[in-house]
Amino acid sequence: MRLASLAALSLIALSACNREVPIRADKVYTGGTIYTGVSADDRVEAVAVGEGLILYAGDMATAIKVAKDGATIINIGSGFMYPGFTDSHVHLGGVGQRELTLNLDQVRSVTELKAALASYREAHADVDRIIGRGWIETHWPEGRFPTAADLDEVISDIPVVLTRSDGHALVANTKALEAAGIVAETPVPDGGDILKTETGEPNGMFIDNAMMLMSSLFTNPGPDEMKRFVSTGLDVYASRGWTGLHNMSVDGLELEALGALSRENAITLRTYNAVTPDQIDAAIDRTPSGPLLTTRAVKTYMDGALGSRGALLFQPYSDAPENSGLTLNTREDTLALFQKALDGDVQVAIHAIGDKGNKLALDWMETAFAAKEEIGHEPRWRIEHAQLVRKQDQARFAELGVIASMQPSHAIGDLYFAPSRVGMDRLGSAYAWKDLQDQGVVIAGGSDAPVEVGDPIIEFYAASVRKSLDGFSAEGWHPEEALSRIDAMKLFTQNAAFARFAEEQLGTIEPGKYADFSVFDQDILTVADDALLATKPLMTVVNGNVVWKAEPTK
Repeated sequence: MRLASLAALSLIALSACNREVPIRADKVYTGGTIYTGVSADDRVEAVAVGEGLILYAGDMATAIKVAKDGATIINIGSGFMYPGFTDSHVHLGGVGQRELTLNLDQVRSVTELKAALASYREAHADVDRIIGRGWIETHWPEGRFPTAADLDEVISDIPVVLTRSDGHALVANTKALEAAGIVAETPVPDGGDILKTETGEPNGMFIDNAMMLMSSLFTNPGPDEMKRFVSTGLDVYASRGWTGLHNMSVDGLELEALGALSRENAITLRTYNAVTPDQIDAAIDRTPSGPLLTTRAVKTYMDGALGSRGALLFQPYSDAPENSGLTLNTREDTLALFQKALDGDVQVAIHAIGDKGNKLALDWMETAFAAKEEIGHEPRWRIEHAQLVRKQDQARFAELGVIASMQPSHAIGDLYFAPSRVGMDRLGSAYAWKDLQDQGVVIAGGSDAPVEVGDPIIEFYAASVRKSLDGFSAEGWHPEEALSRIDAMKLFTQNAAFARFAEEQLGTIEPGKYADFSVFDQDILTVADDALLATKPLMTVVNGNVVWKAEPTK
């Protein structure tokens, strides 16, 4: 157990807030087990909090001395408290939208997809179109994508557009194809694909940039609806134990919603925005911003996804020899964006999944850095996903100071189908958390929700156990790439803080840092692998305030 003197505490408080009078704690968290995250087994008895900051972490007697008269004692009971967990890659508005529209993340076959669509139509008989998201076919018994013909069997009188969980493919019914004017002769956009039937007609499946051909059918949310999506997403994330998130691909409408919520003091979790390229000026200007809201990154794309065969590979897909994936942006456009980001001290986050996609992302970053005589700041650029990285390219992350922003749950889902996509040989450098860590690469952990569930326990389990949710593993899963429990926790605490330039303010429970804590009902650092997924959140604390608490069990 670590102790800190009151004199040192006063200095910390003065330094943290530039105050003439040291802060006194208004809350003391105690009870249960409190892990500081400073080292593998560093635990304290109590944490004193004042004005959103950790003032003291150590024994209860000293914590009481630090507290003002009448301070609130918050007992976490039999719970286990950790530094606040941050999801380093999430689409916040998408999480809320998934909750409030047709959610397909539980369908397990084409048959179930059709049943879910039928049920939704029955419950929403007056709609003029149906938009949904969340399906993923890789485990389905049919072993194929859904098609327009499948959807037509259920609904043929109004347009239906259902997006794959990863956001890199969609399926539309015939009515939607007609409404969008899609025919056999429709040109295929660069960086996309329109799948066809044996007779050459569109079969309803659109990949990556081709999805934009259907954009006229998407009902763009208005400002109020987007606020509702974002607010719902924040509520969902607080209830799962997340205290913060890195919000990816934030467009102008979502920025407006976040700004409005911030002005209403309705941002409950620490939110860090990576905007779409057309909004880079907002990142340069750091707007919107607020007590829990930061905007200073831009998100772009190199390639597509592995499941829809859009990830860019050096060699063709093992199960599609005519296909090597897609490049979603040109080198010229990407380097121009990189230059503007460097000039404006904006962090770049680039989606790259395939081995060639990752290599090109590193190449283009290196070119951008070399072209700038003096950068004057630490870029901390990121590659989002970094799923398939050749051994010779792994060390380049560390050499260039590039963060690998990875989502552990992708591995335990993708590894069912990745052997057929890329073959066993290439899987030796896939989802290589341990190899990258050993090379000195900072790995930030996220979920990519709504692509995945967005549950910190699932992500922690995937990183440290590297088995499916039912305990399955197989040839090609490379269990040696699993991380230790403490290293897995760092993905979502210290490393996530570093990835948003906040390692001095977040990531551990230490005096001077923000009082963000995640409390669970089991000790995730020691509980058996087969019991880990049963862990439930008990309390979510941000800036010292309880923003969510589990209902007492009856």
